[in-house]
Amino acid sequence: MRNTEKEVRRMPEILQYTYMQRALFVGLLLSVIVACLGTVMVHKRLSLIGDALSHSSLAGVALGLLMGFNPIVGAMSVCIIAAFSIEVIRKKLGNHSELAVAIVMSTGIGLAGVMSGFVKSSADFNSFLFGSIVAISSFEARLVMILSVIVLLAFILLYKELFYISFDEQAASISGVPVGTVNAIFTILTAVTVSIAARTVGALIVSSLLVVPVAAAMSIARSYRTTVLWAAFVSVCSTIGGLVLSFYLGLKPGGTIVLISVAFFLIFRCIAFFRGRSTSSKGA
Repeated sequence: MRNTEKEVRRMPEILQYTYMQRALFVGLLLSVIVACLGTVMVHKRLSLIGDALSHSSLAGVALGLLMGFNPIVGAMSVCIIAAFSIEVIRKKLGNHSELAVAIVMSTGIGLAGVMSGFVKSSADFNSFLFGSIVAISSFEARLVMILSVIVLLAFILLYKELFYISFDEQAASISGVPVGTVNAIFTILTAVTVSIAARTVGALIVSSLLVVPVAAAMSIARSYRTTVLWAAFVSVCSTIGGLVLSFYLGLKPGGTIVLISVAFFLIFRCIAFFRGRSTSSKGA
C-alpha cells in the first residue's frame, strides 16, 4: 500500500488525476485522426467543411437533449446527414461548389439556434460549444478509441485513393479509383470524427484543429506524406501543451490547444521564410 502511494507521488501532478489521464489519452487519439482527415480536407479545398459540420453537430446535440437520448448520437447523425448534403449540393453547383459548405453551415446554425431555445438545461448545451475534454466519460473515451482505430485503418488502407482524390477527382476516376465509394467513406469518417471532437474540444474550435496543424505542416513539408506526419506532430504537441497549460494555469483546454497550434503555424512560417531566403542567397 505504501509503495503504491509512493509511486503516485512520484508521478507528475497532472497524471495523478484519472480525469486528466483520460483527457490526455482521448486528446492524443483525436489529434492524430484529426490531422489525417484534415490533410485530405485541406488538399480537397474544403477547409471550411469542419465549420459546417461542427455547427450542424450542435443541432444534433439540441435534438438529443430535447428527445432524451445521448447528444453525441444526435450530433453524429446530424453530422453524417450534413456531410452527405454538402457532397450532393457541391456536385449540383458545379463552379460554385464552395457555396455548399456555406448553405449547410447556415442551416445547421439556424436549426441549432431554434432548437436550443427549447432545451431546459442550457449548461449541457453550452458544454458542447467550447467542449469539456477533462469531463468526458468512460463511454466517450471508449468511443474515441474505437473511432480512432477505424479512422487510422481506413486512412492507411485508402491512402493512395485519398491522395489521388485530394488533388484531382476526375483524374482519379479515370485511373480507376472508385471516387464515389472513397468519398462516401471519407465523408462518414469526417462527420463522426467532428461530432466526437466537438464534444471534447468544442464545436466552435474543432474546425481550427482540422485546418491549422495542416496549414503549419504545409509550410515546411515537401510531400503529401510528410505533411500528414508534420500535421500529426503539431496536433499532438498542441494537445499535450494545451492540456498541461490548462491544468496548471486554469485555462480552457480547447482554446489553449488551438492557440498553441496557431503558434506552431507562425513558427513554421518563419522557418519557411528564412529557409527560402537562405536558398535564394545560395542561388544568387
